[in-house]
Amino acid sequence: MQSGVIEAGCDEAGRGCLSGPVFAAAVILPDNFECDTLNDSKQLSLKMRNELRLKIEKEALSFAVSSCSPEEIDEINILWASVKAMHRAIAKLKLKPQHILVDGNRFKPYQDTLHTCVVKGDSKFMSIAAASVLAKTYRDEYMKNLHQEFPNYGWDRNKGYPTREHRSAIETYGITHHHRKSFNLSHVCVKSASKD
Repeated sequence: MQSGVIEAGCDEAGRGCLSGPVFAAAVILPDNFECDTLNDSKQLSLKMRNELRLKIEKEALSFAVSSCSPEEIDEINILWASVKAMHRAIAKLKLKPQHILVDGNRFKPYQDTLHTCVVKGDSKFMSIAAASVLAKTYRDEYMKNLHQEFPNYGWDRNKGYPTREHRSAIETYGITHHHRKSFNLSHVCVKSASKD
């Protein structure tokens, strides 16, 4: 973190899922932000993530969350859809960042803003960890709501990840328009599912 520089941390959630959008968040934290428990969202309990989300949203100088749909993922691939979702989140920030910290090793420049890619950045920089928490909690919430429409896939539990339960449901019920058709959805699946 560079003191005195408006720096946004960016991260995504849902890259490895078979269904649902990929979500991304951008977070600008104040220089004096302190939080001993903030870490990569995958290392945190559900309760801790939800508590941290409230703290981040309350104390961040600016934050934004955006997404790319399964159709966009199929069209441009999951890596660039993740980057596109990050760009959308950055564009929604109320403050224009002077520097962008990105989790991972691939990114496309956002306008003329300098950026740095950091492998495992969500365990090294609080702004990236904060973005990780927001992207994860917003996406999980989205998938839980989607579960009400398509209850057969267990999205309230697996959030669209390729669990045995999810793959079995795809083989039994087929795919929905929320599935990423460019992914290896199952070994036998070709049919489409109805809402019931």
